[in-house]
Amino acid sequence: MISNRKITELINENYVYGYVLYYLGIQFYNYSEKTLEEACREKGLNVKNVIKNLEAVREQSEEENIALKKYPIDLIIEYLIHAHYNFVKKRLPYLARLIENLPPDAFLNPVINDLKFVFPIFVEDFIQHIYQEEDTFFYYIRLLNRALSRDCNMSELYYQMEKNTIQNFAVEHDLHDDEMEGLQHIVESFTIDEDSHLLYKVTIAELKNFQRDLNIHAGIENEILFPKALELEKKVRNSIRTKIRQN
Repeated sequence: MISNRKITELINENYVYGYVLYYLGIQFYNYSEKTLEEACREKGLNVKNVIKNLEAVREQSEEENIALKKYPIDLIIEYLIHAHYNFVKKRLPYLARLIENLPPDAFLNPVINDLKFVFPIFVEDFIQHIYQEEDTFFYYIRLLNRALSRDCNMSELYYQMEKNTIQNFAVEHDLHDDEMEGLQHIVESFTIDEDSHLLYKVTIAELKNFQRDLNIHAGIENEILFPKALELEKKVRNSIRTKIRQN
């Protein structure tokens, strides 16, 4: 039975179990040699509910098959904001805790110290970037979108269009992608084998999953959002020119 298996066995089977247990209240790295039932008993958790959550992860597909290209631009922005929330409130705090608890043992990859130094800087820059993106780029797109239905302050629209262009936002976005390459190089330098420390294996697996999800997220912005935003901006500019000629 799964309840009688050690935490370390379960997580070696599926590293995502570590994430599930962590958010249910079990810091797996402190209970690795205990059975799931023992850990649940110590934390006052219902083992059946915990097992149900673990089994739910096993049934989920790794990537959502969402036809975002067919979505209107406002829903794409909502999708991206939800992803931002998940990164900031769930994924990054979990990764930070894993990295903080990595022991500085000699058997660990020597670049682990680089990771402990770089990751907090990356988190600060990343959070600042996404909040700025929501407050400027996403705000501008929403303003353009409302302009087509004449549901916006025209003075604010003209001011924002004088100050911003989608092309400039695209350049800034590319620059930020380049800045994130430092963490990616560190992550790619790690290797995992069967004898690696459990916490080390989970941390590296989660970092690589996070990097993959960031790449998917950036792809949605670059390949779907920016082309739609450019077309939207073009429509609004043409609409304004038409109004000026009519007057």
